[in-house]
Amino acid sequence: MAVRKLKPTTPGQRHKVIGAFDTITSSVPEKSLLRPLKKTGGRNNQGKMTMRYIGGGHKRKYRVIDFKRNKDGVKATVDSIQYDPNRSARIALLVYADGEKRYILAPNGLKVGQEIQSGSGVAPEIGNSLPLSDIPLGSIIHNIELRPGQGGILARSAGTFAQLAAREGKYAVVKLPSGETRMILTTCRATIGAVGNSDHALEKSGKAGRSRWLGRRPRVRGVVMNPVDHPMGGGEGRASGGHPRSRTGVLAKGYKTRHAKKASSKYILERRKK
Repeated sequence: MAVRKLKPTTPGQRHKVIGAFDTITSSVPEKSLLRPLKKTGGRNNQGKMTMRYIGGGHKRKYRVIDFKRNKDGVKATVDSIQYDPNRSARIALLVYADGEKRYILAPNGLKVGQEIQSGSGVAPEIGNSLPLSDIPLGSIIHNIELRPGQGGILARSAGTFAQLAAREGKYAVVKLPSGETRMILTTCRATIGAVGNSDHALEKSGKAGRSRWLGRRPRVRGVVMNPVDHPMGGGEGRASGGHPRSRTGVLAKGYKTRHAKKASSKYILERRKK
């Protein structure tokens, strides 16, 4: 995977850096795995705006992704690598031996025609999904479950990965992309390899219009608002605005918002790096 820097033929293309679609092998999604995706515009069921700076954007359809990887003992062949407008990673279309089709997150190095499997006792190779108890220590993993059977919820963005550091009894110690080290039950599943499209972090939109295509409206800084609109607003001239905080007054830049007595804190061995 690489990125393309365009020639500055227009102001919008001068700083534009986009991903090369060289790894994508099919531009037509699997129709049976598409679902409608309704836009909210940041409004709730009463039509009241509850999230600002959301609206517009290109029409999309949701691709149903198999985060659970619970079809055990059946070999699947990678049919194609596809673009997904709903996530930064690429997705792979699997065709199982019994004819069923499913989408998964495409790991780095996954090739069309490759055979992958899921379940206990499967070889720890790229794209295979197996319990943490069967994965060799030091392995790079992604799409990790927090509860058995829940489906992977950790390390799913483009280029992210976690590392299996140790096993202690019924728990595995996993170092997450944030730098946090935590214990996860060894019966939880993970997929071998890092998520593909690692160059996504190098992309630059180049113009405001590309943000609008993604459904992002212009965001206003709190410092330029009036005191009635934001705690950091007001003042004569270009006032700094005081200590950084949110619109509702919650402090930023180091203030901990995690509940001190949260039950799952005992599973966190080392907090994420600041």
